[in-house]
Amino acid sequence: MVTAPYMRCTKNVALHKKMRYMNGIRNQDGFSKPLQKGREMARTAEKTAEFVGNVEFPTFDTTKATDQFRAFTEKGMEQSKEAYARMKAGAEDTQKAMESTLETAKTVSSDLSLKTISAFRDNVEASFAHLEALVGVKSVSELIELQTSFMRKRVEAGVEQARDFQSYASKAAEQVSAPMKSVFEKAVRELKVA
Repeated sequence: MVTAPYMRCTKNVALHKKMRYMNGIRNQDGFSKPLQKGREMARTAEKTAEFVGNVEFPTFDTTKATDQFRAFTEKGMEQSKEAYARMKAGAEDTQKAMESTLETAKTVSSDLSLKTISAFRDNVEASFAHLEALVGVKSVSELIELQTSFMRKRVEAGVEQARDFQSYASKAAEQVSAPMKSVFEKAVRELKVA
């Protein structure tokens, strides 16, 4: 039968001249000497009792810890309620601003559509009037003069219509963005205060 090397070593240590290597302590020369069990154990027990007697454990007052935890929790709940109220108010303001913005956008787009239709109507009426005038032309020079005059008037009218559309569109953009702009500015002011 083959035994593991550590088992042979243990067996040899246990049987070697009945020395107590397992319980031995080393002296200054590095050699082991057998322990005197009773005396060493008593000395260790005395030192342990002396050490335990000198150690003071802090007392833990559970009522103070509970009060502190309760105060911390209440403060957290209060802050959460305040944050929720601010978020709710902000959401309501934003919703009102969005409704106002959409209503303004609807009105502005209707007005802009009416202006566009009016401009197309003016252009079509001017074109029909020009066609009627062309039918009555008697010479080429009169045709060229009539055509030149028509083109000049249409270019001037187109420039005027573009100015009107631009001014109306810029006013409309201000009207549409005003509610959201006010909500945004209010939110920025509140953030600066907090």
